[in-house]
Order: sequence, then structure tokens, then C-alpha cells
Amino acid sequence: MSQSMAALSVALPLAAGWSLHSLRLRRRIEAARRDPLTNLMCREAFEARAGRDLRKGLTSVVVIDLDGFKALNDTHGHAAGDVGLVIVAARLNDWAIRMGGCAARLGGDEFAAVITAAHHVDLQSALEDLHETLCEPFTFDGQRVELGASLGAIRDDGDLAGTLPALMRRADEAMYVAKEAGGGWYVAEGLTPVRETVNGRRAGRPGAGWGVA
Repeated sequence: MSQSMAALSVALPLAAGWSLHSLRLRRRIEAARRDPLTNLMCREAFEARAGRDLRKGLTSVVVIDLDGFKALNDTHGHAAGDVGLVIVAARLNDWAIRMGGCAARLGGDEFAAVITAAHHVDLQSALEDLHETLCEPFTFDGQRVELGASLGAIRDDGDLAGTLPALMRRADEAMYVAKEAGGGWYVAEGLTPVRETVNGRRAGRPGAGWGVA
């Protein structure tokens, strides 16, 4: 066997081993960027993707909080709650993809999405569609289960030039308006906050704040 052939016979297994290692590493990194229950993006991955989308313009930010989730856990158990989260996540993800965007689970029963909406009317129609989709009953252990949802959104058509933290804060405030009204959806106008917040989030609302970008 020539020296070149001998070197090649040694190099091929090494290259194959390195490729397999790289593939496993990429999969681990991707898994770390995903919520283990719903497989939606986690906050860090969502911030990176949403930031890129915002630079394209005509982007809307949506915050979703489920209604009746605690009652679901108390009545049917946490397994039912997990099933509900998985179903909601799948519905939200399908909707976000159709709208040219992406979705994430921020924690607990709180989700977020960025989508493309060319006009205010488009956003309103999209939110109506999402709300109806998320509130469709599902079956757990042979029983019909219902969850509600409160949606808050803000549309950045380029005039606002808002950072993701500022837009998320206003979407969160809009979501709270919808929740106070018993669910549904509400669209915020402008970037000026209208509620007291702690670290960029409504006072009393759990979770990490949206810091300055």
C-alpha cells in the first residue's frame, strides 16, 4: 500500500468520527435552544430570530397568556396541563409559520410570536384567527377540556423603530388589557408604556424582564 493510500485509510475514519461528533454537537446546541416540553424556541433563540425579523420591517410582536390553565391543572392534574401546553404550542407554531414568523415558549403558560402583517387589518384578522384556534377544546383521558387565551400585540411598520424589549413590553401590556376584559385580543398603539413595570414587565407579572437592547 502506498503512503498516500495509507494516510487516506487513516484519515477517513477520523473525518467520519469528527463529522459524527459535529452532528451530535449541533443537535445538542439546537436542543438547548428548544423548550423540552413543547419543542418551541426558548427565549434566547427567539430573541435572536425576532431581532432579525424586526430589521426586515412590517413585523408584529404577539404575547399570549393562557386563561384557565391553573384550573386545568387543579381539576385534571399536571399531565393534562402538559398536554394542553403541547397542543397550544403546536397550534401557535403552525399559525406563526403561516404568518411568515416564528413562535416561542417564554415560560409557564406564556408564549410569544413574531409575524409579518402588512396592514393593521391583517394583524387584527390574524389575531382573531389565532384566538379561535387556541381556544378550540381538546380531549384528555376521554374528557373534553377547554382553555382560553389572552393575546396582546403591537405592529412595527418601520415608523416605530422599536427594539424587541420595547415591543414585547407593549405587547405584554396589551395582553393584560385583553385578560382584564375576559380574554380575546388587543393591539397596542405606540411604544409609550401605560402601566408600571418591573424590569420591563408589568408589575406583579412573573418571569424575567425584557432588558434594554
